[in-house]
Amino acid sequence: MTTGYVWEEIYGWHNTGNSAGAAPAGLNAQPYEHFESADSKIRLASAIEVSGLSKILKRIPAIQASVEDISLVHPKEYIDRIKRDSATPFGGDAGDGLSPFGTGSYEIALWAAGGAIAATKAVVSGEVTNAYALIRPPGHHARVETGMGFCIFANAAIAIRYAQKHLGVKRVVVIDWDVHHGNGTQSIFYADPNVLTISIHQDGLFPPDSGHVTEQGEGAGDGYAINVPLPAGSGNGAYKKALEEIAFPAIEKFKPELIVVCCGFDAAMTDPLGRMIVTATGYREMTAALKKVAEKVCGGKIVMTHEGGYSPTYVPFCGLAVIETLAGVETEMKDALAEFWDVLPDQKLHDWQEERIQAVKSQLTFLKEVGKGQ
Repeated sequence: MTTGYVWEEIYGWHNTGNSAGAAPAGLNAQPYEHFESADSKIRLASAIEVSGLSKILKRIPAIQASVEDISLVHPKEYIDRIKRDSATPFGGDAGDGLSPFGTGSYEIALWAAGGAIAATKAVVSGEVTNAYALIRPPGHHARVETGMGFCIFANAAIAIRYAQKHLGVKRVVVIDWDVHHGNGTQSIFYADPNVLTISIHQDGLFPPDSGHVTEQGEGAGDGYAINVPLPAGSGNGAYKKALEEIAFPAIEKFKPELIVVCCGFDAAMTDPLGRMIVTATGYREMTAALKKVAEKVCGGKIVMTHEGGYSPTYVPFCGLAVIETLAGVETEMKDALAEFWDVLPDQKLHDWQEERIQAVKSQLTFLKEVGKGQ
């Protein structure tokens, strides 16, 4: 087994400027840094080096996605707007007023999408068994016509469309365990029966009024979107149960050729933008369980694209846990807080969480009927 790894220093140069978290800074709010700063990603990349994990991974050089590649998802008008604003001294916003970018971010966003493509090519070709693309800016909120939620281009979706067009891949599962609903990825494939999207997220968090159980696809894709909105306060037990009861049975039924994970770490303890309590140990267990399912249905072919996660001190432990598990190794760099956080009472599965998961499962068309595209 070989695990691929994508990281380029240029990802740390994506400039989100001064903000009061996510709100515009000024006389109404004291300037600080944007939530989507480079810190957590750079610190994860550093931990991968210092832990020695980088010596075990196969480094995959990122490529810069072409406009043709980006156009597999986004229209030329949107691409041109990002390029134009990125060329100015002031930058612009991807579309929702919460997603600023600076000079040169267009080119960096091409590198991010290209990093996802490079990881996908390596996995599909058999060069590596699985891969983690530590890329920035993130992508899972970007819709066809606009960016949002700190995202510019839909990295994972672009890589999937690339694989379908150029690599002979047809059936793909996307599982998104970022704390926020993977609305962009879902919308891109909403009518596509060849891509099953599964989003496990905090109920009602972001985007507003998004990620409901009733959002299950349309047209030929009816039934091929699955949303698992978990209650705030869910931890390792609830996430494990959601995977076992909903995500994994759906993956086994769909029988994909490739599994793509939109991997956010904002469901973790200490994250400022989520109210979940998943620990690094939880992410390790989630990844190990997913690997077993992937080995059964698609020869272990997993591509992970980095999404959210805004705790610079804790994201590195979560990221190490996931990438170590993909590679089947453990380094000496350990989560020092595990002995406290892994045994919190709320890490266990509670009855009200179990009830929510079973209620979601009972409403999912895909788990009741044979899919149209199979």
